[in-house]
Amino acid sequence: MVEGVSLRSITRLLGVGKNTVARLLVEAGQARAAYQDEHLRNLTCKRLQVDEAWSFVYSKARNVPEARKGQAGDVWVWSAIDADTKLVPSFMIGGRDTEQAKLFMEDLARRLKHRVQLTSDGHKPYLEAVEHAFGADIDYPRERPQTRDELRRVVMMMVDTFKGP
Repeated sequence: MVEGVSLRSITRLLGVGKNTVARLLVEAGQARAAYQDEHLRNLTCKRLQVDEAWSFVYSKARNVPEARKGQAGDVWVWSAIDADTKLVPSFMIGGRDTEQAKLFMEDLARRLKHRVQLTSDGHKPYLEAVEHAFGADIDYPRERPQTRDELRRVVMMMVDTFKGP
Protein backbone atom coordinates (compact mmCIF):
# COMPACT_ATOMS: atom_id res chain seq x y z
CA MET A 1 0.00 0.00 0.00
CA VAL A 2 2.98 2.27 0.55
CA GLU A 3 4.77 3.44 -2.57
CA GLY A 4 2.31 1.66 -4.84
CA VAL A 5 2.77 -1.85 -3.46
CA SER A 6 -0.46 -3.77 -3.99
CA LEU A 7 -2.30 -5.82 -1.40
CA ARG A 8 -1.53 -8.98 -3.35
CA SER A 9 2.21 -8.13 -3.44
CA ILE A 10 2.25 -7.56 0.32
CA THR A 11 0.67 -10.97 0.92
CA ARG A 12 3.32 -12.65 -1.25
CA LEU A 13 6.18 -10.75 0.45
CA LEU A 14 4.97 -11.56 3.96
CA GLY A 15 3.60 -15.03 3.28
CA VAL A 16 0.23 -14.21 4.86
CA GLY A 17 -3.34 -14.19 3.59
CA LYS A 18 -5.02 -11.26 1.88
CA ASN A 19 -7.66 -11.07 4.62
CA THR A 20 -4.92 -10.79 7.27
CA VAL A 21 -3.36 -7.78 5.53
CA ALA A 22 -6.77 -6.19 4.90
CA ARG A 23 -7.74 -6.65 8.56
CA LEU A 24 -4.44 -5.11 9.68
CA LEU A 25 -5.04 -2.09 7.40
CA VAL A 26 -8.52 -1.60 8.87
CA GLU A 27 -7.13 -1.83 12.42
CA ALA A 28 -4.33 0.62 11.61
CA GLY A 29 -6.86 3.05 10.13
CA GLN A 30 -9.07 2.79 13.21
CA ALA A 31 -6.07 3.36 15.51
CA ARG A 32 -5.05 6.41 13.47
CA ALA A 33 -8.58 7.82 13.64
CA ALA A 34 -8.76 7.32 17.41
CA TYR A 35 -5.35 8.96 17.87
CA GLN A 36 -6.29 11.92 15.70
CA ASP A 37 -9.63 12.38 17.47
CA GLU A 38 -7.97 12.31 20.88
CA HIS A 39 -4.82 14.34 20.25
CA LEU A 40 -5.61 16.82 17.48
CA ARG A 41 -7.72 19.14 19.66
CA ASN A 42 -7.36 22.79 20.70
CA LEU A 43 -4.95 23.35 17.83
CA THR A 44 -3.39 26.79 17.52
CA CYS A 45 -3.29 26.88 13.72
CA LYS A 46 -3.36 30.35 12.21
CA ARG A 47 -3.58 29.82 8.45
CA LEU A 48 -5.31 26.81 6.95
CA GLN A 49 -5.78 25.75 3.36
CA VAL A 50 -8.60 23.37 2.43
CA ASP A 51 -9.04 21.41 -0.75
CA GLU A 52 -10.55 18.25 -2.14
CA ALA A 53 -8.93 15.70 -4.44
CA TRP A 54 -10.70 13.15 -6.64
CA SER A 55 -9.99 9.44 -6.53
CA PHE A 56 -11.97 6.24 -6.94
CA VAL A 57 -12.66 2.98 -5.14
CA TYR A 58 -12.56 -0.18 -7.30
CA SER A 59 -13.26 1.73 -10.53
CA LYS A 60 -14.31 5.10 -11.88
CA ALA A 61 -18.03 5.80 -11.45
CA ARG A 62 -18.86 5.20 -15.12
CA ASN A 63 -17.31 1.69 -14.98
CA VAL A 64 -18.84 0.43 -11.71
CA PRO A 65 -20.73 -2.83 -12.29
CA GLU A 66 -24.37 -2.86 -11.20
CA ALA A 67 -23.58 -5.29 -8.36
CA ARG A 68 -21.10 -2.78 -6.84
CA LYS A 69 -23.20 0.40 -7.13
CA GLY A 70 -23.06 2.30 -3.84
CA GLN A 71 -19.89 0.48 -2.77
CA ALA A 72 -17.49 1.69 -5.46
CA GLY A 73 -16.85 4.62 -7.74
CA ASP A 74 -15.74 8.22 -7.38
CA VAL A 75 -14.68 9.56 -3.99
CA TRP A 76 -13.20 12.85 -2.83
CA VAL A 77 -10.54 13.31 -0.17
CA TRP A 78 -11.23 16.56 1.70
CA SER A 79 -8.19 17.88 3.55
CA ALA A 80 -7.09 20.86 5.59
CA ILE A 81 -3.41 21.73 5.95
CA ASP A 82 -1.73 24.26 8.20
CA ALA A 83 0.21 26.60 5.90
CA ASP A 84 2.96 27.08 8.50
CA THR A 85 3.52 23.64 10.05
CA LYS A 86 2.07 21.39 7.30
CA LEU A 87 -0.03 19.60 9.95
CA VAL A 88 -3.19 18.04 8.54
CA PRO A 89 -5.71 18.67 11.33
CA SER A 90 -8.62 17.14 9.45
CA PHE A 91 -9.35 15.05 6.41
CA MET A 92 -12.38 13.14 5.25
CA ILE A 93 -13.37 10.85 2.39
CA GLY A 94 -16.78 11.15 0.75
CA GLY A 95 -18.76 12.85 -1.97
CA ARG A 96 -18.18 16.36 -3.30
CA ASP A 97 -21.41 17.99 -2.14
CA THR A 98 -22.53 20.55 0.43
CA GLU A 99 -23.43 17.94 3.06
CA GLN A 100 -19.95 16.42 2.92
CA ALA A 101 -18.41 19.91 3.01
CA LYS A 102 -20.44 20.67 6.16
CA LEU A 103 -19.28 17.47 7.88
CA PHE A 104 -15.69 18.26 6.98
CA MET A 105 -15.87 21.87 8.20
CA GLU A 106 -17.64 20.84 11.44
CA ASP A 107 -14.82 18.38 12.18
CA LEU A 108 -12.20 21.02 11.41
CA ALA A 109 -13.90 23.68 13.55
CA ARG A 110 -14.06 21.31 16.57
CA ARG A 111 -10.29 20.82 16.42
CA LEU A 112 -9.30 24.50 16.49
CA LYS A 113 -8.68 26.62 19.56
CA HIS A 114 -9.23 30.06 18.05
CA ARG A 115 -10.11 32.03 14.93
CA VAL A 116 -8.11 31.13 11.80
CA GLN A 117 -7.59 32.39 8.29
CA LEU A 118 -9.00 29.86 5.84
CA THR A 119 -8.16 29.63 2.14
CA SER A 120 -9.92 27.42 -0.39
CA ASP A 121 -10.19 27.00 -4.14
CA GLY A 122 -13.65 28.59 -4.07
CA HIS A 123 -15.57 25.32 -4.49
CA LYS A 124 -19.15 26.49 -3.97
CA PRO A 125 -20.11 24.08 -1.13
CA TYR A 126 -17.38 25.66 1.03
CA LEU A 127 -19.31 28.93 1.26
CA GLU A 128 -22.27 27.38 3.07
CA ALA A 129 -20.19 24.84 4.98
CA VAL A 130 -17.79 27.43 6.42
CA GLU A 131 -20.69 29.63 7.51
CA HIS A 132 -22.41 26.58 9.04
CA ALA A 133 -19.36 25.39 11.02
CA PHE A 134 -17.64 28.66 11.98
CA GLY A 135 -20.31 31.36 11.70
CA ALA A 136 -18.57 34.74 11.68
CA ASP A 137 -15.63 33.45 13.74
CA ILE A 138 -13.28 32.95 10.79
CA ASP A 139 -11.36 34.95 8.22
CA TYR A 140 -12.66 33.54 4.95
CA PRO A 141 -13.64 35.32 1.72
CA ARG A 142 -17.38 34.84 1.24
CA GLU A 143 -17.44 35.53 -2.50
CA ARG A 144 -15.49 34.08 -5.37
CA PRO A 145 -13.53 36.44 -7.63
CA GLN A 146 -15.50 37.06 -10.83
CA THR A 147 -12.90 38.67 -13.09
CA ARG A 148 -9.22 38.07 -13.85
CA ASP A 149 -8.30 41.31 -12.10
CA GLU A 150 -10.20 40.29 -8.94
CA LEU A 151 -8.58 36.85 -9.05
CA ARG A 152 -5.12 38.37 -9.55
CA ARG A 153 -5.69 40.71 -6.57
CA VAL A 154 -6.82 37.81 -4.33
CA VAL A 155 -3.86 35.65 -5.38
CA MET A 156 -1.40 38.47 -4.67
CA MET A 157 -2.98 39.01 -1.24
CA MET A 158 -2.60 35.28 -0.51
CA VAL A 159 1.04 35.31 -1.65
CA ASP A 160 1.76 38.31 0.59
CA THR A 161 0.00 36.59 3.49
CA PHE A 162 1.93 33.34 3.10
CA LYS A 163 5.26 35.17 2.77
CA GLY A 164 4.71 36.46 6.27
CA PRO A 165 6.39 39.49 7.85
